[in-house]
Amino acid sequence: MRTLRLISNNMIAQTPAPPYYAVIFTSIITKSDTGYEAMATEMLALAKQQPGFLGIESARNEIGITVSYWDSFEAIKAWKANERHLMAQQKGKTEWYKSYTTRVCRVERDYSL
Repeated sequence: MRTLRLISNNMIAQTPAPPYYAVIFTSIITKSDTGYEAMATEMLALAKQQPGFLGIESARNEIGITVSYWDSFEAIKAWKANERHLMAQQKGKTEWYKSYTTRVCRVERDYSL
C-alpha cells in the first residue's frame, strides 16, 4: 500500500460561510506515477494563485480524494481551462490515472468541531 502525504499540510481548509463550491476529485493512480507528486505540488501552488480559490484538502492511499473549494462556478471553469492545468490533466489521463471521477458541488451548509 502506498501512502502519499496530505498536500494541504495536514490542515482542514478554512472556507467562508456558505454558499461556495467544492470540486471533489477521486482517483486511482497507475503503478507508473513518475512525476506525479511534483505535478501535484505544482498544481497546488498554481491553484492558490487563481482568483476564487478558497482552499484544498487531499489524501491518498489506494484511492485518492482531493477536494478544492472555490467561491464561484466561474472560478472553477477558469481553473479547469488554465493552460498548465490542462497539460497536467492530459498527463493524468495518459500516464497517472487508472480511473478518476470529478464532481462539482455547491456547498449549502457546513459545520465544524
